Amino acid sequence: MADTVHWVGTGLSTGSGVRVLADTTDVVLYGRTEAKAAACVERLGLTGKVTPRALDSLEPDRGDVVVSMLPATEHVRLLKLCLANGSHYANTSYVSDEIAGYAEAARDAGIVVLTEAGLDPGIDHLLAHDLVARADVAGPATATFTSYCGGIPAVPNEFRYRFSWAPRGVLTALLSPARYIDGGETTVAERPWEATTGYELRGERFEAYPNRDSLPFVEQYHLPSRWRLDRFVRGTLRLDGWLDAWAPVFAELRDPDADRITALAADLAARYPTTESDRDRVVLAVALWVDGDDGTRWSGEYVLDVVGDEHDSAMARLVSTPLAIGIGEVLSGAMTPGLHRAAESAEASRRWLTALRGHGIVAEYR
Repeated sequence: MADTVHWVGTGLSTGSGVRVLADTTDVVLYGRTEAKAAACVERLGLTGKVTPRALDSLEPDRGDVVVSMLPATEHVRLLKLCLANGSHYANTSYVSDEIAGYAEAARDAGIVVLTEAGLDPGIDHLLAHDLVARADVAGPATATFTSYCGGIPAVPNEFRYRFSWAPRGVLTALLSPARYIDGGETTVAERPWEATTGYELRGERFEAYPNRDSLPFVEQYHLPSRWRLDRFVRGTLRLDGWLDAWAPVFAELRDPDADRITALAADLAARYPTTESDRDRVVLAVALWVDGDDGTRWSGEYVLDVVGDEHDSAMARLVSTPLAIGIGEVLSGAMTPGLHRAAESAEASRRWLTALRGHGIVAEYR
């Protein structure tokens, strides 16, 4: 079957994007078992439109696209399958060193490897490229860039959080040092939560902390070399009060032990379960301020604020829909063979943003 999308994974981020793809191409959805895949297809309202299969039956053809919604540890295995079969590959995860190591092989094989094509990373990249292109400041300048994203409960709870992905993954992410620019200097937060600051957005108070390594994105977003960066940070947004509510969790993370982290994740999942009745909310805020040495000043900000509904969680919708748009670009031939991170130019970003608007996902610009 030509140009089939093989969507691998039935987890919390599998959502509207599958519906988008099913309207235009053949989609096969894989779970650990066919029954698990069928249950996901039914949940999405796509019975009869999407084929459910067990993961061990995955055999993509040349020109197909394999989508990995599995844990990052499984990405390379699926990428190797794509290289062997001549099929394209897509996911929403950050590019690991191991995945990046296959860029040349993918280019030589004529296949596209699409990564960072979800929400964060993904939509945040699109908004960043657009802001940098809009900044109308010529000559040397001082710039500040912030990009914060968070999945939070639509109705605040005592824990000030709602798990939208595996609790162990949430805890593990907090153990990774964050590197960013603050006050013009490279700064490292060994425990990212200790760098949490207040963040006000449209009169609502949040808390924000740096996440991962922000520095490579200075080049990825094509910030002009004539700009001096006073602050450049990509991070995570949480409800006001999160830092205090999570104090017992942070106490456990100060001296992490793998077994204890696993036990803590299980305990948190049991105490704060994700249910069908509660709703999640996703807030993404990307902003750029540029002060030219000649007195010229420019600023722009995008805010995306979405609440889940009975059809999809906000997280599933915002992760899977841009991925579907990217897969459409792969199938149309709009992407050259090799490694890609979502849209990588202002022109392509605006094309993706227009497509997102067509599916009701609109970031407000001001």
